[in-house]
Amino acid sequence: MDAELVCELIAQRLWSQPGASLLKTRLYLVLRQAILDGGIPTGIKLPPSRMLADALSLGRNTVVRAYDQLLVEGYLETRVGDGTYVVESLAVPGRRATGPAPRPAVAPDLLSLRGRRIAGMGTSSSVQHGAFMPGIPDTEHFPFATWRRLLSKYVRREQSHLLHYGVGGFGPLRAELADYLRATRLIHCEPRQVMIFNGTHQAIDLCARLLCDAGDRVWMEEPGYWGARTVLQAAGLQTEPIALDDKGIAPTEADWETPPRLVFMSPSSQYPTGIVLSLERRLELLAKAREHNAWLIEDDYDNELRYHNRPVASLFGLDGAERVIYLGTFSKVMYPGLRLAYLVVPPALADAFAAGNAEMYREGRLTEQAALAEFIAEGHFAAHLKRMRAIYRERRDTLRDILHTRLGDALTASGGDAGLHLLYYFNARAEDTALAAASVARGVVFRPLSIYYLDPARARAGMNLGYACVPLARIGPAADILCQVLEQGFSAADRSRPAGC
Repeated sequence: MDAELVCELIAQRLWSQPGASLLKTRLYLVLRQAILDGGIPTGIKLPPSRMLADALSLGRNTVVRAYDQLLVEGYLETRVGDGTYVVESLAVPGRRATGPAPRPAVAPDLLSLRGRRIAGMGTSSSVQHGAFMPGIPDTEHFPFATWRRLLSKYVRREQSHLLHYGVGGFGPLRAELADYLRATRLIHCEPRQVMIFNGTHQAIDLCARLLCDAGDRVWMEEPGYWGARTVLQAAGLQTEPIALDDKGIAPTEADWETPPRLVFMSPSSQYPTGIVLSLERRLELLAKAREHNAWLIEDDYDNELRYHNRPVASLFGLDGAERVIYLGTFSKVMYPGLRLAYLVVPPALADAFAAGNAEMYREGRLTEQAALAEFIAEGHFAAHLKRMRAIYRERRDTLRDILHTRLGDALTASGGDAGLHLLYYFNARAEDTALAAASVARGVVFRPLSIYYLDPARARAGMNLGYACVPLARIGPAADILCQVLEQGFSAADRSRPAGC
């Protein structure tokens, strides 16, 4: 390869990969990669710096600096009176004879067994907004002017205490939450029992790591929240599905013969079915948890978003703070990107959870926590909730009426009295994952119910529809598309059924 060919090769690579870095850095990277992948063979003489500079329309010093860096790193050598050469003895593992190396695919053995399991779960959606993505709140009506004012207040002022780690979270926010939960959920707790986290998944992960050992059993509602299942399995725990009935999670006496270490549940509005755990079942679970030294994680993700005047008391308040850990979040009532959630733990666990939170994750984001504490204290949080309940109720009713009118007996509804979604079971023998894909292709999202099951043999077909983030004017057109997809799918399913079925 002569000097002109080397100049041509470097020119093609340099200008086909524009970037924001300095030219000398880009030239160095292009030269280094060409040596590594065999584009420039070992032992070859490089063009003189002035020749390469002219060919690339660069200053000579730019080329000299790139050459010097490669000399320092051992890619090049100078021969007195002869010029600059690529080191002939350079041994690069996997080096190709010519041409750039292809981008390698990720081989399964690059990940741990646990890593492969997590990467293969694939239940989260690439679509995170629009009709009818569940679990996404409306952000257009959020009082951003007020929120900006509060954030700016703590950013503008020099408040050094907000620049450090905060054990358990920002103290005033923990105190505000303790007061708020006492008034709204009949939870009597001290601020030290409230722990602030960057989202519910982090909070669940700490519960798994502090309360369980690898291989311990965790009971999950069936169907249930796939996100919690992913986190618990990633922590090395054995998740076991427990079926629901019309009173909520329903473990049998046979189930209790091999009791769990944790039970993850949403008793006030089960996700995704909306079933409310009966008082009888609550008392039974609390008694069994005490008997078997098990912990109950109460996911109260939508307690603020109820569309009736019959609030259900929390399990934590009923327990007397013995075996229940309460989990709440601001992602559903403010905005998802806030990523602030909290746990309320029994007094006996408070110090251990504060230490575990500090050791595992390190607390931070105290500026946002300070703004949130004032947001709650000044009444903005309660006013926002009141406004959004009315907006969400209207959107829910609109969507529900359209589906009832268009599809009628083809669907069976479940829940809908709280939260951000409507759940429907399919009465036709249709495949919900295929219908979900067909609906997405036409611009309308729903989550197939079958993915919420841990045991495929128990899975029922259906759909989880989020209405909260869909403007009222958009619900009708999107629901029309959804109904068309479902009508076609149900009709095809009926035609494919054997006679007599």
